[in-house]
Amino acid sequence: MKARIGYVAWVAGVVQFFVAHVIVESAWTRPYSWVRNNISDLGNAHCAMQSEPQSRYVCSPEHGLMNASFIALGTLFVVGVVFAGAVFRTGATAIIARCLLTCAGVGFVLAGLAPADVHENQHVLGALLIMAIGNIGLVLAGVGLADEVSGPLHWATSLLGVTAVTAFGLFLSHRYLGLGMGGMERVAVFPLLAWALSAGVRGLFHQATRMQDARPRRDTAQATRS
Repeated sequence: MKARIGYVAWVAGVVQFFVAHVIVESAWTRPYSWVRNNISDLGNAHCAMQSEPQSRYVCSPEHGLMNASFIALGTLFVVGVVFAGAVFRTGATAIIARCLLTCAGVGFVLAGLAPADVHENQHVLGALLIMAIGNIGLVLAGVGLADEVSGPLHWATSLLGVTAVTAFGLFLSHRYLGLGMGGMERVAVFPLLAWALSAGVRGLFHQATRMQDARPRRDTAQATRS
């Protein structure tokens, strides 16, 4: 039950984030662009021209919903890391990975509590916790996953982490490789969410399969005793 809570938290956190993302961006009078706009633009509290890192007009009428979604995502992400311990080994690498992933969850919460145009320094700290600390944790998680976790998730986890860390470096250097500022930022953030969603779905499916397999064995044992 404890692990199931963690898996559900991961899935719920990521799903509600993308639902909120679509709702909030659709409320913009000037079309929101995944290429030109930062994710944080959705949570900005005021309508104004933003000059850094690229000039763009930001006006997000439903910013409150987006910031609440950031907070919910971060909270549920941390719950998943804490409760879904069955995904990880018990060694030092797994412990460090879980600590760094927890920092990413805290970063999402901080990003929601401190919109970029209200408390810039706190918001930047939140972004660093997500895209730097959290993604390093994702790389380590590929090594720290439990042996019973399927092979593809092992190598995919590390691959996602390396991709996200590389994208973060490119984002900081303003090298977007044709993806635009917003596109490169998403390559630095979304792998963490893709991993949480995949790990949560895999965990729930694995538990359901084990319960189905255990039921015939229990029925057979009861029939034998009878």
